[in-house]
Amino acid sequence: MTAADPEIDAFTRPYWDAAAGGHLLLRRCAACGRAHHYPREFCPHCWSEDVVWERASGRATLYTWSVVHRNDLPPFGERVPYVAAVVDLAEGPRMMTEVVDVPEAELRIGMALRVAFRPEGEATVPVFTAGGLPAPDARRTPDARTAGGGGGADG
Repeated sequence: MTAADPEIDAFTRPYWDAAAGGHLLLRRCAACGRAHHYPREFCPHCWSEDVVWERASGRATLYTWSVVHRNDLPPFGERVPYVAAVVDLAEGPRMMTEVVDVPEAELRIGMALRVAFRPEGEATVPVFTAGGLPAPDARRTPDARTAGGGGGADG
């Protein structure tokens, strides 16, 4: 087991099973209607425990990123450089992830992304790559969308 291996338990099993099948799941609150990610057994917005699994569209926009050039934790050190990112999912939540198969020079805040999946030990993890339509309600400003350079500490 490495630092990248998720801890799969009875609660998170549906999430990881869906990822293995090529689908991203969110949790949605029946009380307030808001979606959230990472999966929790309660709504972080209104504290209701009336939450259910929901298949996400897989669309997102890039909120910010940083290119990681050094990481001593296995297996991350073998991957450098890689793009650690935060994306705005089309359904509303923000998600920490990795952007793959996009040259650093092409990364832009607000760029359209779509979910992809990568085997990681015993699990399959969601990552994002270029493509798809922009998330309709992405939380970004016009200035940020057109700003050149990086969206993270290295940019």
